[in-house]
Amino acid sequence: MTEQEYFTVHHNLTLNVETLGADFVLPDEETFVSEIPAPFIVASEFSHLDMLADNARLELQTKELKHVISLLDTQNSKLNLLLSFMLSQQDDATLRFQTTQFGASQLSYRSETEIETQQLVRVKLFLDHPAAAIYCYAQVVACEPFDRGFITTLKYKLLREADQDLLIKAALYQQQKLLRQRSLERDNK
Repeated sequence: MTEQEYFTVHHNLTLNVETLGADFVLPDEETFVSEIPAPFIVASEFSHLDMLADNARLELQTKELKHVISLLDTQNSKLNLLLSFMLSQQDDATLRFQTTQFGASQLSYRSETEIETQQLVRVKLFLDHPAAAIYCYAQVVACEPFDRGFITTLKYKLLREADQDLLIKAALYQQQKLLRQRSLERDNK
């Protein structure tokens, strides 16, 4: 994975963090991809198909096909509901945490326990929008005391490019939502 930096946004997402043994070695790319749970791959593909559907929806809107658009939106909602259920089955409550911020190069989360820097971890990150989940390996780069616990920062070490694109899309969506909210608050003053 390249060492490129991306912006992060403050937002709470559910994630699972599994601390790995000191002797753990990151798998090669082929082994890594084979480890990714099937629902995560499906979610990634759905997200790509959603983008294509958005383009088709824009094209249909210019042709006044409101009923077709409504049908597509309904089918998309059903698929996203099913996908959310499939992904929820991958969430392990014993490894569950909430992010404080995330981006396409790193994330931070709240924890009650301290983790050594340089420690490798396996991560499952569950995105709200697009409805998807990311499976990756990361390394602890910081673990700072904070309010009866710790804020741990992880830098991704092994992450599919398609999943990095999903993280960029999710971060941009959250940033856009925040900017829209600030604009509305400013207008209401």
